[in-house]
Parts: sequence; structure tokens; C-alpha cells
Amino acid sequence: MAQDTLLRINDLKLYFRTASGVVQAVDDVHFELAHDEAVVVIGESGCGKSSLAKAVLRLLPRNVHTYSGQVFLNGTDVMKLSDEAFRRQVRWVNMSLVPQAAMNALNPVMRVGDQVAEPMMVHYDVNRERALEQARRMFEHVGVPLDFMQRYAFELSGGMRQRVAIAMSLVTAPALIILDEPTSALDVLTQANIMNMLKRIKQEMETSFILITHDIATSSELADKVAVMYAGQIVEVGDAARFFTEPLHPYSRKLMASVPRLRGDAEPEFITGQPPSLVGLPPGCRFASRCPARFDRCDENPPVVADDGREVRCWLYDHGDLSTPIQNETEMEQVQTE
Repeated sequence: MAQDTLLRINDLKLYFRTASGVVQAVDDVHFELAHDEAVVVIGESGCGKSSLAKAVLRLLPRNVHTYSGQVFLNGTDVMKLSDEAFRRQVRWVNMSLVPQAAMNALNPVMRVGDQVAEPMMVHYDVNRERALEQARRMFEHVGVPLDFMQRYAFELSGGMRQRVAIAMSLVTAPALIILDEPTSALDVLTQANIMNMLKRIKQEMETSFILITHDIATSSELADKVAVMYAGQIVEVGDAARFFTEPLHPYSRKLMASVPRLRGDAEPEFITGQPPSLVGLPPGCRFASRCPARFDRCDENPPVVADDGREVRCWLYDHGDLSTPIQNETEMEQVQTE
């Protein structure tokens, strides 16, 4: 592991039991996150993004079928910790979460100032006065007036509730914050304000982020690295600047083509078909049924990950050169006979 690596995930799996069968929500996921870096995880709804957050933070429901892999935080595999040790040493100490729908995440009968202060009292055993003082600093940091500390969640606007949730995630000064759709259900102006606030926090507090979203345009403001998730797997990981100008995986290209452009006459495209059910996944590439570059090998075997600084899970790059994907049927036939 590189010295500046904060988080490294290897072969992470999280499957759930359901009446329909086993749901492979997170399957063989791996990526790295450096100190003071933001990784944006993008993909369609239902691809496993929120389940990935739950797997990293070990916020697991009762119907877990499989939970395995390695999650290294500052070189320590926290998957080996007991649940109690993880709660005391990791969750909300070194990693915290900004959940979806702040209104549902905040306690409706508790003043928001007390909610932001609570992690300090629980994890650092400080008295209420000192915890509230730290909460005041966080309210100022995220742009919430101090008199709002005495209010309840239902008395705040959606944007202010989201800022309170972010203040709660920051109050213990964790090295990593996972943000699960932090701008969903907010108006465009509030989304922009939240993203600008996150950029400022990242610079001032040297905090690392995993931002989970389906909003590609908004995520580009914060991203240092992009991870594309499809049907429970990461299909591409790479530097954000290169990804947004030159996506490699066919699914990534389709996602980028669906984003409206301020300049140019190109119409936004859409992806035909539907993602596969996470129960009973196909044996080959999970994107094959919707992929314009599909060939026989895609239906037979799951693709390997090609890596030359960027990682792509696709048979088009089986020859190892990410700069030149397979272009025609002759090259495809050569790959299939190797």
C-alpha cells in the first residue's frame, strides 16, 4: 500500500437474502483512496452504490448473506475488528456518513445542535458543554446560523438539514467522510452551494471524501477520481480529468453521453435496455445485453480488469493497452482464440 493511501478496498462483497434469492449488491469491489482525495462513485439507481457505503461502514441489515473482503484504513484491516471495536475505533471516529434524506436521518424530537454534539460525547467522553462548543464550530463551518442549534429538523429547509448532517459527520474530525447522495431532492442553487461548501471543507480540513451519486455534472466539481459502478461491480476507476474527457468502459461512455452539454449540438443519448437483476446475474459481462460493442466472449465469461493506471473491467481491453480498445470483428476473433 502506498504511504499516502488512506483507504484500500479489496474483494469487498455484500450479499443479501431476499424472498427472490440472494442479491449480490456489492460484488468483488476494489479501489483506493488517498489522503485529501475525493472519489466519486457514479452509476444508475440500484447498482449498489448505497450498499457499498453500508459495507465500508459496516452498517448492515439483518438479512446479510455474505460479507467479506478487506477494508484497509491507514494500513489496518478494519474488517478484522469486532463489531464493538469497529464502533468505538472506526465508525464516526475515522469514518463517518452523510446519509440520504437528512430529514429521515435526523431525530425529529431532538434539537439539531444536540444531535451534532452527540458523537463527541459518545466517542470522546466529553461533557455536553464542550461537545456543544465543537458543534457550534461545525455549524459555522458549514454555514448554519448558530441560533438554528435550538431548532428541530422539521423547522429547517432541505438545504439546512443537509448542512446539519454534514456538520454531524465533521464534528469528530474523521479522516474520511462518505456522502450518499448529499444533494438529492435539493434545488439546483442549493446543490451548487452544498458542493462549493464541500470543496472548501476538503481544502480547509484536509478531509477525504467518497461521494456516492448519480448526478455526473454535480460530481465533477469535487472529484479527483471517478469510480463507475454497474450491477454491483466497479467497472472503471480513473483520474477524474481523464475520465470526464475520455471514458473507457462502454457503460461509462454511455453515461457521459447522457449528460447535456453547454457547448456543442450533440443531443443527450440514453442507454437502451434495463440493468440486470442482482438476483441471478448473467455469467459473462453484466453490461453485455446493453453494450454496443458486445461480442461472443462477453456472454461467456466475466471480464478481467485491465490496469495501466486506470482500471477497466471489459473484454475490449483484454490485450492490456487501455489507449487502444479492440476496434473490429477481426481483433475480437483474435482475442477469442487466444
